[in-house]
Amino acid sequence: MPRLKVAIVGAGTGGLAAAYDLARAGCAVTVFEAEAQVGGLAGGFKEPRWEWSLERFYHHWFASDADILRLIEELGWTNRVRFHWPVTAAFHGGGFHALDAPPSLRVPGAPWLDRMPGALFLSRILHLSRFPALRKPEALRAGLAGLYLVLTRDWRRLERVTAHEWLSRHMGRRCYEVLWGPLLVSKFGACAREVNMAWFWARIKARTPRLGTFEGGFQALLDALAERIQREGVFVRLNAPVERIDSHRDRGLGLSFRGGEGTFDHVLFTSAPGRLARLTPTLPPEYRARLLNLKAMGAVVLVLALRHRLSEEGTYWHNLPKRAGFPFLVLVEHTSFVSPEFFDGEHIVYCGDYLDPAHEHFTLSQDELLARFLPALSRINPAFKPEWLRASWLFRTPYAQPIPFVHHSAAIPEIKTPVPGLWLACMDQVYPCDRTTNFAVRLGRRAASRILRESGTARA
Repeated sequence: MPRLKVAIVGAGTGGLAAAYDLARAGCAVTVFEAEAQVGGLAGGFKEPRWEWSLERFYHHWFASDADILRLIEELGWTNRVRFHWPVTAAFHGGGFHALDAPPSLRVPGAPWLDRMPGALFLSRILHLSRFPALRKPEALRAGLAGLYLVLTRDWRRLERVTAHEWLSRHMGRRCYEVLWGPLLVSKFGACAREVNMAWFWARIKARTPRLGTFEGGFQALLDALAERIQREGVFVRLNAPVERIDSHRDRGLGLSFRGGEGTFDHVLFTSAPGRLARLTPTLPPEYRARLLNLKAMGAVVLVLALRHRLSEEGTYWHNLPKRAGFPFLVLVEHTSFVSPEFFDGEHIVYCGDYLDPAHEHFTLSQDELLARFLPALSRINPAFKPEWLRASWLFRTPYAQPIPFVHHSAAIPEIKTPVPGLWLACMDQVYPCDRTTNFAVRLGRRAASRILRESGTARA
């Protein structure tokens, strides 16, 4: 019996995880990646003097990210996973205020706390009584509403209402205006008041205070995974963007890519749904319209290598409300989470933003963005001087954060498309969960399982 031929479009975390399972089940797998390296949005880069790679778009894991941690365990690399408890702070009233419990209240080495649903959110809700913008009764009200969210499992009821409406009503107008409203505006811009509450629920449900990374950086993990699947017989084609997908009926699916063509029994597409709509002319018009109707925010990230630490308090994550005049939504000091020693003593800072792909920050040059962003760093640390900057890198993507409107589950396409043998595994489909490498692994492996099951291929 001939081996099942499967093409995977996209060498991100989900695509590589799917390739691993399919290859071990005996399939002949080819992965097509448009870029010169594997990794997708979780990929990174490395300066010659650095020991570790650095993610282009800031990434970390939560201790509850069971799917990717399970895959790492299967591969025998658990000893290369590192967890820390960094500090998050929010800007309010001209200064930053910690949202995490102080060190004296933390419970080191308590895995039950790491795995407890909503542990991160609960720790912050409990800490709200210390937040200067809220009175104790307001913090208590927010805490009770937060406890309800952590305990409830009925996310489908929550997707019938917007996060703006639910949080304003149950946590109080003041709490919403100070904390959650700015978060939604920063994340979704003009669509902030249309995002459903199920997205917010899923965002806080499984997050933990401790955050993890991989020794050497995420690119080190993804390169190692690519090497492993190639040993399993997977052919990884880099610099090979797919240009067209055709259905040949009895002859399977035809793939046209830069440099050639191929025919496959199955194609698993792991990139943006709109791109699948444009590449596949045989998709039914109704299904194509469904893909094109899905909306997403893009991401613009300026990465800075500084000669000095920016946050005097050693804060990792700085939430920055747009109404306070910051030109980006978050400042992440990566080397408050991972030691600067891995980056030749340099201090790595991300200035990140989620924006409509039509925003001018997608067309401005790197120098123009630096001119807009750098003055804001003196609001983080008044001692900052432009001379601290050694180097910078700019990364942008138009598909970074799906926008989940009310009743969003009805809009999400199935993994199995109407074209026989064509499958889709994209960020929209992890809903109500937020897009992360963990859920990309879960989705990729689920898609691989469906392909194997429906083709009658038994696992090896």
